[in-house]
Amino acid sequence: MSMHMPMTKEAGPGFMSGYLDALALVERLHRLLLDVIKDEFERLGVLDINAVQGLLLFNIGDNEVTAGELKSRGYYQGSNVSYNLKKLVEMGYMHHQRCEIDRRSVRVRLTHKGREIRDMVGALFARHAEGLTSRGVIDAQGIEDITRALKRIERYWADQIRYIY
Repeated sequence: MSMHMPMTKEAGPGFMSGYLDALALVERLHRLLLDVIKDEFERLGVLDINAVQGLLLFNIGDNEVTAGELKSRGYYQGSNVSYNLKKLVEMGYMHHQRCEIDRRSVRVRLTHKGREIRDMVGALFARHAEGLTSRGVIDAQGIEDITRALKRIERYWADQIRYIY
C-alpha cells in the first residue's frame, strides 16, 4: 500500500504498523524454525544436511513428488529446490527416477535414510507441540485462530499475484 493512497479508518496507521510487525515476525519465525532444526541436527550428530533439506524431507514425507510440484506449492522460496533435491539424492536421502510420461520431469521419494530424518524432524515438532500446550504458551484454539488468519493472508497475497498477471 502506497503511503500516498488514502487509508480507510480500518487500515489506518495503527493497522499498518501492526501489519508490518506481523510481516517481520513471520520472517523471523521462519529463520528461527530453521535454526531450531539445525540445532536438533547438531544435537543428534546429523551434520551432512542442512535445515532446509531436513524440512524438505519432512514435508515430502511418504509422497512421491517432482521439484516442480514443490516449487508450485510455494515452499522453499529463497532456496534452490533443484539443488537441494540433487544433493539429497547424492547423499542417499532420496530416490529419483525419470517420469515415464514427461522424460524431462524427475520424481523423488525418500529412502530409508531420508525417512529417518523425516522422523527426527517429526519428533522435534511433536516435542514442541507438547511443550507449547503443557507450558500454556498456546492452546488448540489459539493455533486454530492463528492458522485461519494466516490462511486468509495467504489467499489475499495469492490473489494479488494472480491479479498482476
